[in-house]
Amino acid sequence: MNRRDVGDLAGSVGLGALTAFTVLAMVVAGGDGDVLFSDEDLHAWPSGHRPAVALALARGLTATGTGVVPYVLAVLAGVVAARTVRGRLVTVALCVACLGAGQAVRYGVMHLVARPRPPQPDWATHASGWSFPSGHATTATLTAGLLAIAVSVRGPRGRTLLALAACCWGTLVGLTRVYLGVHWFTDVLGGWLFGIGWLGLCLGAAARWLPEQVVSGTGDTTGKVDHDAPQDPGRRGRSRAA
Repeated sequence: MNRRDVGDLAGSVGLGALTAFTVLAMVVAGGDGDVLFSDEDLHAWPSGHRPAVALALARGLTATGTGVVPYVLAVLAGVVAARTVRGRLVTVALCVACLGAGQAVRYGVMHLVARPRPPQPDWATHASGWSFPSGHATTATLTAGLLAIAVSVRGPRGRTLLALAACCWGTLVGLTRVYLGVHWFTDVLGGWLFGIGWLGLCLGAAARWLPEQVVSGTGDTTGKVDHDAPQDPGRRGRSRAA
């Protein structure tokens, strides 16, 4: 699959996910914060199933979905995705920009929808701000997607398992928000959809318009001739006719 096909596929997936997210956001906003679908059941069950070990694990995992950890992982994705120092600087900047811009847009949507969180007595961890879409779910989805793409493009043997592990981490971070009682499930679903959609648009744009040599660091964009390059044996090294 060439870069144009990758860009078209990523863009289509991104637009599809953002369309689904928009529909869900309209339903949530139109309900004035009312509980949707099976939100109530999925919120009630964890409150009676929080043994100390599971609670500690959930709190530890949910902490990796915010703060500096996602940005460190985004930098790692950028380093893995390119071959050269120059290429890595570019891909690191692109990964961090994708993550940061996605968080900023999500923050704006969160204030537009202004959905209240579940009742505070049910919380098993700290939370702040409005509820939809989940910031942890969005951030973890973006970060997991960047890692999965990076290892798929440049990763070593076993890259499928590495990509799957990254995606599982992103999914579990979102689920911990429901388990800890600070989000409705539809908040997390919205975070997943928004993260996939934003990542799809970013990947589609990069695959379609970013020059190959910018990412890989290869190629000569100055127009100069590389005199150290190996010469064509058909043109050099032959003995002249006597």
